Amino acid sequence: MELKNVIFILVFISAITYFVWNSRRIIKNLFVGKKIDNRLNNFGQRLKNVWVIAFLQKKLLRDFKAGILHFFIFWGFVLFLFAVVEAFIQGFYSQFSLEFLGPVYSIITLIEDVFGLLVILSVLYALYRRFVIHIPRLEVGKEEKVDATIILLLIMMVCIAMFGENISLIARHNFQLGSYEFRPISAALSPLFYSNNSANAQLFFEIFWWMHVLVVLTFLNYLPFSKHLHVLTSVPNTFFANVNSIRNTIKPLNLDDESIEIFGAADIEQFSWKQILDGYSCTQCGRCSSVCPAATTGKSLSPRKIIVDIRHRVEEKAPLILENKTDEEIFSKTLVHDYITDMELWECTTCMACVQECPVMIEHVDSIVDLRRNLVLTESQFPSNLNNVFKSLETNYTPWAFNQADRAAWAEGMNIKTMAEDPNCDILFWVGCAGSFDERYKKVTKTFASLMQKANINFRILGTEEKCNGDTARRLGNEYLAQMLIKENIETLNNYGIKKIVTACPHCFHSLKNEYKQFGGNFEVVHHTQMISDMLSSNKIQLKDEDSVSKVTYHDSCYLGRYNSVYDSPRNVLNNVHSVDLVEMKRNKSKGFCCGGGGGRMFLEDEEGGRINIERTKEALETNASTIASACPFCMTMMTDGVKHFEKTEQVSVKDIAEIVFENSN
Repeated sequence: MELKNVIFILVFISAITYFVWNSRRIIKNLFVGKKIDNRLNNFGQRLKNVWVIAFLQKKLLRDFKAGILHFFIFWGFVLFLFAVVEAFIQGFYSQFSLEFLGPVYSIITLIEDVFGLLVILSVLYALYRRFVIHIPRLEVGKEEKVDATIILLLIMMVCIAMFGENISLIARHNFQLGSYEFRPISAALSPLFYSNNSANAQLFFEIFWWMHVLVVLTFLNYLPFSKHLHVLTSVPNTFFANVNSIRNTIKPLNLDDESIEIFGAADIEQFSWKQILDGYSCTQCGRCSSVCPAATTGKSLSPRKIIVDIRHRVEEKAPLILENKTDEEIFSKTLVHDYITDMELWECTTCMACVQECPVMIEHVDSIVDLRRNLVLTESQFPSNLNNVFKSLETNYTPWAFNQADRAAWAEGMNIKTMAEDPNCDILFWVGCAGSFDERYKKVTKTFASLMQKANINFRILGTEEKCNGDTARRLGNEYLAQMLIKENIETLNNYGIKKIVTACPHCFHSLKNEYKQFGGNFEVVHHTQMISDMLSSNKIQLKDEDSVSKVTYHDSCYLGRYNSVYDSPRNVLNNVHSVDLVEMKRNKSKGFCCGGGGGRMFLEDEEGGRINIERTKEALETNASTIASACPFCMTMMTDGVKHFEKTEQVSVKDIAEIVFENSN
């Protein structure tokens, strides 16, 4: 055994030992949280997510320039594992080579050569974007910039060392490639660096070999202290992310457990291991905050900061908890108030834009709602105007102070029966609170009901037996009130044996379809745009053949779009209307911008920054459309207020899709 091998073995064992020690520390920190969270269901879907999102970089490629940059760096790093393995084994046995793989080795060497160059170019471009162009979402603190620069330079050094090894090895072999080597770039560079004189090739090979293995080991041991720990945690975080039926749903609290003293989360102990893993997986890339409607309009909330604060708090407090130590200064603080302000939490619209864009599947909204739950249920600290909202929900079963007895008043004279009067129907029309009480949206309710009557749909309503779906209370953190409403509604629905429901409210749609399952409510739920689309395709509704055409732009509801991926049916409906020329806003479909009314924000005032609905309305007006189409009562209210703000009510109208179809139907 050569001296080189002895030194390498000592260095290798030391580096791996230190890495394992730090990895164990992080893994132990994950389980400081007491909240139970089972993430082993739908194994096949989870593996698919890992392949599509973690390896094929699907989410990163939504921003093509940055995505393709990261794609090359990521895959270069993955493919360099062959070079790393070869170099490390040479540390134990100097003469080792992967050339015994034959033709496979030709593919490996070609990929290393090509991706080595692509990674170097990508790193240089990444540095250019960060320090010359100054991409806004990358403008973070000095510490984060230094960290990112170190990582990028280490990646470049790995590539340079790999090229240095290959170029020197080719020169050492008299500029001849091995039988199965295929390194066109290295072969072209070798004579340039050695000028056809290979005298120093062996010396430089050893220098670059040591550079290669030491940089890799340094990189490995730097990761546990870097925001680039996501290199190791992103794959498991993607695997354990919410999937399928529980995607974008709020997890229920066990309110019957009398041993629970803190509801929601005040600090890291009340989080689950997955929420703590989210903190360790954050790349601080800023994609979440760049699309956040609150952050975009100048408010305090930054989804990135929320997740980074969680990680910092875990690093500070978890070791003390695990070692049963106390530190008065650290333990006197909590994550809420001392790290994350109340205002940040109340500014979230729960629009899921942050979750949609996160390339490592972090679930920001889950943590925000858990922190809200603590404020509401444990501390009773929430904006004062929510007192009336919660009181109305408890006594009137609606967030507004309307009389429950008037819930079906909109249907007077329309010959619409309630389930109590005649339960023999094909589908239940869930009207919702806005559809029942809001003067503007009652017109939409009547219009959609008229469309169903035109199409001879046999439907019923619950009337005064219908109560708020619970979405507003739940997103505002009042899980107790939400569960009361949910369970009472489920009891009513199950008593009538209801199987299929249609609703014009995306918030009702999401709750009834996805979150009611948590409490035994299993129903087929469709949105009214889906039903209207079916009515048109089956010719149950006939449209006029109009000559005049006007521009219409459609605003995607977050709870219909990002929450439930319903993008096509509203557009299919509009595209079928002859008088409509559909023009898209810059931000549309999964990249659509929130109206500002979700997450209970409909009932809260803006205390700082600009108004989200103004930002969105401005974008809608830039299309020069004469009509803004919506498919949500909250969106309609917020967009209507936006049009009034710009004094465009004479030129631009806000209409529900049902109204546009009804106006154009025979």
